Amino acid sequence: MKIVFTMDQIYLHGGIEKVMATKANYFADVLGYEVFIVTTEQKNNEPCYHFSLKIKFIDLNVNYLRTKSYFSFKNLKKVPSHFFKWYKTLKKINPDFIIVCNIAFDFYWAPFFVKRIKKIKEFHASRFFMEQNRSRVTGLKKFGYKVNDFIESRYDKIVLLNEDERKFYRSNNLEVIPNPINIRDEKQIALSSKKAIAAGRIAPVKGFESVIAIWKIVIEKYPKWQLDIFGQGEEKYINELNNLIQSNDLVNHVFIHDAVSDLQERMLEYSFYVMTSLTECFPMILLESLSIGLPIVSYDCPTGPKNIIKNKEDGFLVENNNKDEFAISIFALIENPILKSEMGKNAKKNVKRFSNENVMKIWKDLLINLKPKK
Repeated sequence: MKIVFTMDQIYLHGGIEKVMATKANYFADVLGYEVFIVTTEQKNNEPCYHFSLKIKFIDLNVNYLRTKSYFSFKNLKKVPSHFFKWYKTLKKINPDFIIVCNIAFDFYWAPFFVKRIKKIKEFHASRFFMEQNRSRVTGLKKFGYKVNDFIESRYDKIVLLNEDERKFYRSNNLEVIPNPINIRDEKQIALSSKKAIAAGRIAPVKGFESVIAIWKIVIEKYPKWQLDIFGQGEEKYINELNNLIQSNDLVNHVFIHDAVSDLQERMLEYSFYVMTSLTECFPMILLESLSIGLPIVSYDCPTGPKNIIKNKEDGFLVENNNKDEFAISIFALIENPILKSEMGKNAKKNVKRFSNENVMKIWKDLLINLKPKK
C-alpha cells in the first residue's frame, strides 16, 4: 500500500509535524506500507522529528511567503507551479491514498484530481470559534464557508480528533481518530522538583498571558516554584510576554525557552504540566505528559482537554478562564505529594487508550475499508 502525506514543511516544531511523524513511521516500519511525504517549502532543512529511513521525501520547492496571506498576490502567482508539480508528483508515485495534513492550496484541489487515489483530510485545530463566527457572517464570507463545506464533502474521509468536533462539520464523511502516542513504560518522572512546564507554539491562541498571571498567584504562596515555557513564535509576541513577566516581577520565576526536539526528555525534570490555551483540539503535548506520568492542570477549553484528561484522576480540568481555580488546583499538587504521585500513576495507565497500537489499528482499518477491492 502506498500513502502520500502532504504538508507545507516538517522542519519546524509543532503538533501536526510530530503526530505526522508518529503515524508515518508506524505505517512504514510496523505495517510495511510505502510512505512518501510531499512538502512545498522544506528549503533543504532537516526534519525536526525522527522519521524512518524507509520514508521517501519530496519537496516541490514552491516556497510560499509565510509572512503574507496565502491569498496575497505574491503567493497566488505561485499556485499554478504548485499545482503542476503536485499533479506530476502524484501521477509518478501513483499512491493508494493522499492524506492532506494542513490547510494549503492543495486542500482545495486534491479531491478533484487523480480520481483513483483515495483522499483523506485531517483537521488538527478545533472549529469552536470558527463556528461561532460562521453564525454571524453574511454575503461573501458566508458563501466562503459553503465552498469549504462542498470541498470537504468531496473527500473520501474527513478525520477529526474528537467527537465534540463533529457538530462543526456539514458533511457525512466524518471519522474520529485521536492522535497516537508512543508509550515508553521505562520513562517515569520523579515529581519532586519545584518546577512546572508549559509548551507549544508561542501564539495568542495558547493563552500564555493567563498562565503568567496565574504564576503570579502561585509564587505569592510558594516563591521557590518556577515555570518554564518552551516554544517558538513571532518575536514581537514573545517580547510582549517577556514584558509581562517583567512587569509582574516574575523574572526569577517564569522563563521562556526556545523549542527543543527532546521535549519529552526535558519533561522528566518537572512536577506537572500547565495549559491555558483558548482552544485545543487534541494536543499531543497532553498525551506526552500523561505517557511519562506527568499530572496536568488545564483549562477546560474547547474542545480537546476534556477528551484526554480524566478530571481529578490524572489531572485537573479547570473551569475555562478561572485563574483562581487554576491556582487552587496547582496548590493541591504542590501541597499533596501523594495526590501528585497517584495522578502520575493514573496518567500512565489512562493514556494507553491512545497508544500507537490502539490508534493505528483504527487507521489501518480505515485504509483497508476505503481501498477499492481488486
